[in-house]
Amino acid sequence: MAAAEPPDVIVVGAGVIGLSAALALRARGLSVTVLDREGPAAGASAGNAGAFAFSDILPLASPGILRRAPRWLLDPLGPLSVPPAYAPRILPWMLRFWRACAPDRVRRATAAQTALMDLSRDTLEPFLEATGTRGMLRKDGNLQVYEGKPEFEAALPGWDVRADHGIAFQHLDAAAMAAIQPGLAPRFTHGTFTPGWYSIAEPKTYVLALAERLRDEGGAIARAEVTALHPTADGVAVVTSAGTRMAGQVVVAAGAFSHRLARTLGERIPLETERGYNTTLPEGALDLRTQVTFGGHGFVVTRLSCGIRVGGAVELGGLDRPPDFRRSEAMLRKAKTFLPGLKTEGGQPWMGFRPSLPDSLPAIGRAASTRRVVYAFGHGHLGLTQSAGTARLVADLVTGAPPSIDLAPFSPQRFR
Repeated sequence: MAAAEPPDVIVVGAGVIGLSAALALRARGLSVTVLDREGPAAGASAGNAGAFAFSDILPLASPGILRRAPRWLLDPLGPLSVPPAYAPRILPWMLRFWRACAPDRVRRATAAQTALMDLSRDTLEPFLEATGTRGMLRKDGNLQVYEGKPEFEAALPGWDVRADHGIAFQHLDAAAMAAIQPGLAPRFTHGTFTPGWYSIAEPKTYVLALAERLRDEGGAIARAEVTALHPTADGVAVVTSAGTRMAGQVVVAAGAFSHRLARTLGERIPLETERGYNTTLPEGALDLRTQVTFGGHGFVVTRLSCGIRVGGAVELGGLDRPPDFRRSEAMLRKAKTFLPGLKTEGGQPWMGFRPSLPDSLPAIGRAASTRRVVYAFGHGHLGLTQSAGTARLVADLVTGAPPSIDLAPFSPQRFR
């Protein structure tokens, strides 16, 4: 029997970015195989908050986070933590993060993030229609809540930036908040509602549906751990745990593991891992009518078809440390205090790896050593949000079409 013809493209990673990119490539007539060490929807794409946060244009790297970080870091179970044993290893990344907080860099990152958000919003519903997943989309908005006037006023400059970029929102008092989401504790006196904040009914179900759609359209998905990439004269050799495969081009969309593959091509990209925690409570745990963001505490409460998900926070602890589910428990206790009607019994804790670069922008572009490898990783908290837009950009790069936005701010080589 003759060997199977190598695909036009191998996509490394079967999360929401990888599968969305694979579907966009199939739509342009290319043969596609997706490889993943665990299979579809096994990582952060399965357990995220389910939001299309198109209004979230402000980078995490900002002067505001520098003001709050020292207080947060004093609490080992707070919104931001670095395990002491990991601190020396992450120091170079933290220094880059600190530099990215300079006002001029924040302005540039915000403009770039806005462009990617606009593209992602504009491409989302056509992508959902094309993949048969339109019925999973919800448009319930997001309610950001504040404990007192000082916290609210401190947030106003960020809302001014969003207004300058045409994002719609409404500032609310306690009574107006209660009309949108009853049951908030009285400590929350101010809020801001963003109607253009969408969500998906259940992230894991959505990503599995994308995988099934790709198979239906002739794409292949295989379970294998990719360990190295080697460009050849007419393609790329993809070294895996199950042997070596060939492809015309490769897309690296392996989330928090992507920098390991970049190293095999001679590139050191400063990707770090934000370990996110959550607890999914059974259906009926709360009459939740919109996603609620407790920004001062670094977590959200989201209504999904599988129940109520309480999660967020940032633990900069790498890929190898075991989960510390005390973080999930701490958020759940806070959520019960903030939403007294929340039933916290029967929850399922979870931890996942968010791939993050120091300036809060993803890496979208070609590898330095070969045009046959395209990177698409480092989306941090915004992988689901930016998945459709990133898929469009990946398809542009692979097919040689002019990219839909300026990709210079997202260059994988910008950290040299």
